[in-house]
Amino acid sequence: MTGKQKEGAIRVVLVDDQTMIRQGLGYVIQMQSDMEVIGEASDGVEAVELIGALAPDVVLMDVQMPNKSGIEATREIMQQHPRTKVLILTTFDNHNYVVEGIRAGAVGYMLKDADSQEMLDLIRRAHQGEALFHTVTAAKALAEALQGQRETPDLTTTPQSVLLDELTDRELDVLQQIADGYRNDQIAQNLFISEGTVKTHVHRILQKMGVEDRTQAVAKALRHKIVK
Repeated sequence: MTGKQKEGAIRVVLVDDQTMIRQGLGYVIQMQSDMEVIGEASDGVEAVELIGALAPDVVLMDVQMPNKSGIEATREIMQQHPRTKVLILTTFDNHNYVVEGIRAGAVGYMLKDADSQEMLDLIRRAHQGEALFHTVTAAKALAEALQGQRETPDLTTTPQSVLLDELTDRELDVLQQIADGYRNDQIAQNLFISEGTVKTHVHRILQKMGVEDRTQAVAKALRHKIVK
């Protein structure tokens, strides 16, 4: 961490019981002009206290830690600070970790051996509220994590036929691109439309599907089998 704050930067907290992991991640993040590390914690208990005090934009959260697991910490953090975006850190592409992390409120997950550019991209996308499905495991796990959550009717009651009737062909194309993990600029390039048009489509998709963000939209689409 540096003493001088970067104006307008994405404020990141690192949570991992291994000092070397935190130092490695922190070094890469601090090299960026648009993000900074504002705090570090070595276990879940420290994480909950630190995030309560600092209110970061994004948290990189290890799963297996002493005193309190990353999953438990994430659940508490999301109850107290729902605007904070939590990315789960895992060593392996583990289905169960992804499911439990998403159920706890995480917006996505990142493998610890991900390259620097992928990590930075995921942090930026998490901050922007984008869906974070960079492996098949993550996408399938998200759909499973939201199954059975009957207390959220807008994610469970809309039949497939209604969704297909409501969404235009182009909106379905955009929704599939989101499910595939593409950013707005990449969707624009893939579909030969402007990024502004993509944003308009995304806004309409969220409205029609009755969801708050891209992650919920993809989860609902996966559950109703309107994206692959």
